[in-house]
Amino acid sequence: MELRQLRCLVAIVDEGTFTDAALALGVSQAAVSRTLASLERALGVRLLRRTSRSVTPTSTGLRVVAHARRVLAEVDELVRDATSGHAHLRIGYAWSALGRHTLPFQRRWGRAHPETELHLVRVNSATAGLGEGACDLSVVRRPLDDRRFESAIVGLERRLCAMASDDPLARRRSVRLADLAGRTLLVDRRTGTTTADLWPPDSRPATEDTHDVDDWLTVIATGRTVGMTAESTANQYPRPGVVYRPVRDAEPIAVRLAWWKDDPHPATQPVLELLTALYREA
Repeated sequence: MELRQLRCLVAIVDEGTFTDAALALGVSQAAVSRTLASLERALGVRLLRRTSRSVTPTSTGLRVVAHARRVLAEVDELVRDATSGHAHLRIGYAWSALGRHTLPFQRRWGRAHPETELHLVRVNSATAGLGEGACDLSVVRRPLDDRRFESAIVGLERRLCAMASDDPLARRRSVRLADLAGRTLLVDRRTGTTTADLWPPDSRPATEDTHDVDDWLTVIATGRTVGMTAESTANQYPRPGVVYRPVRDAEPIAVRLAWWKDDPHPATQPVLELLTALYREA
């Protein structure tokens, strides 16, 4: 079965006659008849009832036509997506996009590149959707060890400790790593920026796993665990019952833009330049 056969069937049904279908397709009437016959042979069923005055689908033909329309629509969408070039740009992120730079980035991009529609896509994976094909570029906060991708650092963010608002540490303006050594740290091993390796081997906190920022915040609000994250999370996810405090002796987190090494999106360089400028302005 071929796409041209499906297009032929749909054209016959839409136009009402073989003659009009041939005109719509730009082929001969004989070619239309041969194409339909080859489709019916391939499927082993009769699709159309033909009389001297009309052509109508059989009951099976109605179902096949409905499927054919969906298939052809998907193919058209595939072609539009593959050939859109500068028309669309999807940027993936796992937890917190660009924090306080998110809205300025969206607005500046819209003003400077109105021809390229920007979409931010949240995908909680190690590549923030890049490896899954869900986006064209991604914002990640830890190095990608996959050789298929290139990345560049666009800025740095402080590490913050997230804790319940009634936690004794919440009364402080900042905390140290040693203050958290006896606590339970809630981490996302797939996309998170923090592990127990930040602490010396003899004073590492216990850890529990989570897989989503909303779940992370919900558990932390109970006071049972604490978390450590990039400052962008505090900007993106303020939550009643949770406060964020800087960890003053923890190294900052590098924010990276990542892309496919052998197939970079045409907008990669301007995105890289704009994000770098936004983080420098901070």
